[in-house]
Amino acid sequence: MKKLPKSQIEFEITVPWKEWEKFLDSAVNEISEEIKIPGFRPGKAPRNLIEQKVGLGTILNNAGEKAVKKSYVDYILKEKIEAIGNPKVEIVEIKEGEDLKYKAIVSVMPKIEIKEKYVKGIKEINNDFKSRTSKVEKADLELELEKLANSRVKLVTVMREARKNDSVEIDFEVKIGGVPIENGTSKKHPLIIGRGVFIPGFEEQIIGMKEGEEKEFELNFPADYHKKDLAGKPASFKVKVNLVQERQTPEINDDFAKSLGKFENLEALKKNIEEGMEHENEHKIKDEKRTKYIEEIIKNSEVELPEILVHEEAHKMLDEFEYQLAPMGMNLDQYLAQIKKDKEELIHDWEPQAEKRVISALALKKITELESLEATSEEIEAEINKTLQYYKNVKDMEKNIDMERLYTYSKGVLENEKVFEYLEKI
Repeated sequence: MKKLPKSQIEFEITVPWKEWEKFLDSAVNEISEEIKIPGFRPGKAPRNLIEQKVGLGTILNNAGEKAVKKSYVDYILKEKIEAIGNPKVEIVEIKEGEDLKYKAIVSVMPKIEIKEKYVKGIKEINNDFKSRTSKVEKADLELELEKLANSRVKLVTVMREARKNDSVEIDFEVKIGGVPIENGTSKKHPLIIGRGVFIPGFEEQIIGMKEGEEKEFELNFPADYHKKDLAGKPASFKVKVNLVQERQTPEINDDFAKSLGKFENLEALKKNIEEGMEHENEHKIKDEKRTKYIEEIIKNSEVELPEILVHEEAHKMLDEFEYQLAPMGMNLDQYLAQIKKDKEELIHDWEPQAEKRVISALALKKITELESLEATSEEIEAEINKTLQYYKNVKDMEKNIDMERLYTYSKGVLENEKVFEYLEKI
């Protein structure tokens, strides 16, 4: 067995004639099913006629392929080789009546080494995060209350001129040189005056207009406008106001808290929001620290990654991304059209990140082994049961779950958590 770069190995296998000759009959039968021999039903023609039709080489290659598949699997099981993907096979010698010889090159699970100095880096990270707190500042709490009040705004239609902070509904048309621009026309367009959604000066022109009023004016697109073909150009605008509504924001007091349903007073609401924000801050700090751990471990890891492992991880990332797009009402093809790339280009772009993910997974597994942090069967079973609880009310869902995959996933989750807990104590 010969070691090759990027965690590949090469080996040569000899299959004795007595072991691979048995594949000749099945090869002949398989070929005879696919070709027509006058006077014989498919699969019933004798070997000599098949050989005349396709040649001895075709029969030997078919039989050899079957022998290679069988002997290759036997070999990697016997030698306990953690092969990844399909091997590259080169036939060295194939003759009827003689031993079959072939070479195989296959990627294997890489061996990772983590430099001991990573511990020093982990200690520094832990020291840096000692001063971090999840405590919520008063100003942040007040801002969150304001956001909540703004989400409960009441819109009241008024027959006066539009003012800053009003909600208006407008029709508008934008032209340059007398020609309407792309996407420059809209009907019943909602707008909150003062949010700065349109180009500078537009919303100021709306202030003072009343329902049913029309107006024409000119403005220049900003020099740094995101659409380069419009940047800096003068444009004429025609606007009609269809509706003016005053935005009445509720006062933040006990009555407002009670209106939300489950709070006795404002203090109870504040306490609930503060607890939620603290919980969120805790998660942010925890995630940030663990990201730093991973970066430090990767920096101190040495490993030769097989290309197939990185490529498969990038494909997995693509599947995850496609799943994330669905709730946004977009599919992968639409996204690719938007960024003007195909799947393979996107996968290629993601391979550096995929490489980091693979190294991270290998490193965490290595630390699990080095520090004896393996999950027990009882812990894994409990984690599996916890997951299955989510599906208990979904008809037949549990029957469709791949239990072997769930076991592997649960084991990984538990052991990764144990590693992070171990790192926090360094």
